[in-house]
Formats: sequence, C-alpha cells, structure tokens
Amino acid sequence: MGEGEMGRKTVQLRGLNLIIEHMITIRKANQTDAEVITDFQLKMARETEELELRRETVIKGVNAVLRDPSRGQYFVADDEGTVVASLLITFEWSDWRNCNVWWFQSVYVLPEYRRQGIFRKMYNHIKSLAGEEDAGGLRLYVETKNIRARKTYEALGMSSEHYAFYEWMRK
Repeated sequence: MGEGEMGRKTVQLRGLNLIIEHMITIRKANQTDAEVITDFQLKMARETEELELRRETVIKGVNAVLRDPSRGQYFVADDEGTVVASLLITFEWSDWRNCNVWWFQSVYVLPEYRRQGIFRKMYNHIKSLAGEEDAGGLRLYVETKNIRARKTYEALGMSSEHYAFYEWMRK
C-alpha cells in the first residue's frame, strides 16, 4: 500500500472559508488507472507544450507500461478514491554506479490540487522506494519555461547543475 497523509483543502461556501481534511494515498498505478493517466498526459502536453497528442497513441503507451514493468512504473496520488496526480518512473542503467537511476517523467497534478504538497508526497514516497531498492538516484527533466515546477524541484533538494539535456525525437 502507499503512503497516506492528511491534506487540507480550503473551500469557499457562501462567503465562509471551510477547511476540508482529506487523505492522500500514494500507490502504484494499475490497469484501472489507465484512462485517467491518459487524460493527464493529454492535459499536460496541452498545458506545457501546446501539443495535441493522439489519444489512441497515448493510451497504447500507458498500457504498454502497465503491462510491462521493465518499461517503467506509474504512481498515482489518490484522494479517497479519486486520482488527482500521476507520474511515471523509468529506469536508466548506470555503469558508473552499477545500478539503475530512476527518472521522473510525465508528472501531472490536477490544477485544483496544485501547491498543496501532492508532488512532494509523491517525491518522498519514490525517494523512499529508491533507497529500499538501491537505486543510484533520482532524475527528471522539466520544460525550460516551467518556472513553478523548477522551483518545486529545487525546494526538494534537486539540482540542475551537472547536466544539460539534449534530444533528437523521431516521433
């Protein structure tokens, strides 16, 4: 099972600010999460890169990971039965370290749950698992204009000092 923590959400009702406690659970995704993860990926592409991805392609990609754990592992943040965030961990073999380095990819948090510590909870859960499974470390890449995300990652102690990221994409 995943890590559960109480979270707070402030809701305004008829001029009153109500604080609602809710339980956030971080867990490994399963096949029943495929649709929501696909939706999150489509939204993220739109928000961060103004890309319209083909749903049929994305659902196939999500299902490929869910069927074959060697491709990666999705994790979700669950708020009492509602998935509110997801991320994908993939693995890079490091011959320098003789172990895998885990990469965060496809991080998405629903807008109404942002700035509430959801990613921090997910990050801490993954970091703990990485220690248990002797991963060499955690890495991620972020769209360069996404300043808010970059500040979040830096606040968690991550650094962008060592590497620049380059790519060539065929698809």
